[in-house]
This record gives sequence, C-alpha cells and structure tokens, in this order.
Amino acid sequence: MLNENDSNLKAHLKTLHRSLADTDEVDEELQMLLRQLDGDIKQVLERRADADLDANTYGLGSRTQELSARFTARHPNVATTLRELGNILSSMGI
Repeated sequence: MLNENDSNLKAHLKTLHRSLADTDEVDEELQMLLRQLDGDIKQVLERRADADLDANTYGLGSRTQELSARFTARHPNVATTLRELGNILSSMGI
C-alpha cells in the first residue's frame, strides 16, 4: 500500500515525464541521467514495500538536486520539478 509520500513522489515523476516530453533539445547525457534516476526511484519504491533498502538507495534526493541545477538555465520547468522531487526524496530519507 502506498503512503502519502510515495503517492506524491509518483505524481511528481509523472509531472517530470510530461515536462520532459514538452522540452526540446535535452542533451543525451542528461536524458541518460534522468532515465537512470527514474529507474532508481522506481526500485526504491518497490523495495520500500519489502523493507529491503540498502546503502545504494540513499542519495537519490541529492542526485535529483544536482540534475535540477544542470537544467535550471535551459529548462526551468524541468528544473523546478526535479527540485520538488529531490525535496520529497530527502524528506523520505532517500
């Protein structure tokens, strides 16, 4: 069963995907990093249900904030969504 943070996180992931779909010219490196982050977040959500988190799951909030900083100038909408996502992950201790 999803808790409120998990639901909020999933909603922000959907918003991020919509923002990316509406954004032109996202370079290949950032696309790869975002896909990787998305996969890692989905894994964390699955593992949380099993209480099977390990040391590799932590730091996703920080990684999200770093990606946000890289998007700020050229893609402010994506950067805002990434910042919000990072805040949610950090508040969840991830």
